[in-house]
Amino acid sequence: MNEYVQFIIALTPIVWLILSLGILKIPGHKACLTTLIITLILAVFFWKMPVVDALTATLEGAALGLWPIMLVIIAAVFTYNLSVYTKSMDIIKKMMINITTDKRILVLILAWGFGGFLEAIAGFGTAVAIPASIMAALGFDPIFAAIICLIANTTPTAFGAIGIPVTTLAKVTGIDVATLSYAVVLQLSVLIVIVPIILVMLTGKSVKAIKGVLGLSIMSGLSFAIPEVLAAKYLGAELPAILGSICCMFTTILITKIFYKDTASKEESIPVKKGIIAWLPFILVFFFILISSPLFPKVNEILSSVKTSVNIYTGPDGKPYIFSWLATPGTLIIIATFIGGLIQGAKFEEIFKVLMKTFKQMGTSFITILSIVALAKVMGYSGMIKSIALILVKITGKYYPFFSPMIGALGTFVTGSDTSSNVLFGGLQVEVAKSLNMSPYWLAAANTGGATAGKMISPQSIAVATAATGLLGAEGKILNATLKFCLVYVILLGLIAYFGAPFFLI
Repeated sequence: MNEYVQFIIALTPIVWLILSLGILKIPGHKACLTTLIITLILAVFFWKMPVVDALTATLEGAALGLWPIMLVIIAAVFTYNLSVYTKSMDIIKKMMINITTDKRILVLILAWGFGGFLEAIAGFGTAVAIPASIMAALGFDPIFAAIICLIANTTPTAFGAIGIPVTTLAKVTGIDVATLSYAVVLQLSVLIVIVPIILVMLTGKSVKAIKGVLGLSIMSGLSFAIPEVLAAKYLGAELPAILGSICCMFTTILITKIFYKDTASKEESIPVKKGIIAWLPFILVFFFILISSPLFPKVNEILSSVKTSVNIYTGPDGKPYIFSWLATPGTLIIIATFIGGLIQGAKFEEIFKVLMKTFKQMGTSFITILSIVALAKVMGYSGMIKSIALILVKITGKYYPFFSPMIGALGTFVTGSDTSSNVLFGGLQVEVAKSLNMSPYWLAAANTGGATAGKMISPQSIAVATAATGLLGAEGKILNATLKFCLVYVILLGLIAYFGAPFFLI
């Protein structure tokens, strides 16, 4: 089959996914399940993928969708639901409006700073699910809360989940992780400063909305970007997003307390002890995930040893799928939430009922997530994604660096994961860089940058946002809203990658 024909056919599932969600307004679980069926048919008939391999690839994708991805989403929503049940969410709301009632500043603190922090320590949807649900509880329109958290959850994902996307990319391509980290943060630093300004404008529904908070927005970006650049250059991939998000939250809240104290609510102040207990499940989530991360090797090693290895995919590139039972954010979040709920005064039976209610709440989200991850596996194993990427390289020639982030974005759109996009296309980017006599670090970094752009339009991310805010069926509306921002974001990254390539010679 002609490679250009193959390219067009390989694009069919992606085009159908965009059309069904964005234009036909088909609910996410139906659109994704239909797309999976289309992908299976194309893989078998046009890429000659054996039926058994196609089905086991689907099963492996469903396993990944269930554990850890769906588990994390359930855990995150469970934490929020329990906070509502124990009334601690009311205290959190009061604490937030005691800082400010200005929705523009609340977006900087919750969607940008707190969301970046959750992405840094956990990833897998927590950065969208938890801030979006808190914002909805604070009176934000749920659809807006979902959209704003998706747009905010872009640049932090490059070093999300303790740097997994970058460390994985370095491993699969055989390049130095420290140099790669620096290249990634150089490309993203401009966007880290711009995104908070865009978030404020969107919150006020006007460019004029930035008036009065421009300095705060810039500081919110700079306080995230500068520690991230320094950490990436001198410490590697694990800490940039963690340090950046913590400095960002501290700086944004401090400036608000000093210069925007007139925007604070006049309600009674919350005692420190009461505030800590209200935030306790979230504090324990942070502590558990941090202590079990690679930053604490011995603990990580013990928890990681509790696992089950299963051979699922039967094809030539098949590797055992590992179920990590303890060293996964979902399990740790659920444990932390149970402990936090018990300390807050809820009984074990009550907490368990909230967890069961959360499972029921996620019904259609199961279908959406499992379908989208399964079709990503089928497209990857069958060679469909490679068919798309190879033609893009062939068509673009010396202008390839401009399009390099688009390939990364395509990977995340399909898979829902920066890490998966880097696994799929990292090797391709490095090989193209060598053929064009460019730095392999620069183009590998461009893939990671593009992958952060694809995060805001990924059906998997959108499904997380709709599940967290109770907006099942609104996936198309959210995709339409985020798509234009994704295009601008990836074009800007493309320009940075293209014009910066001659200067990064490592």
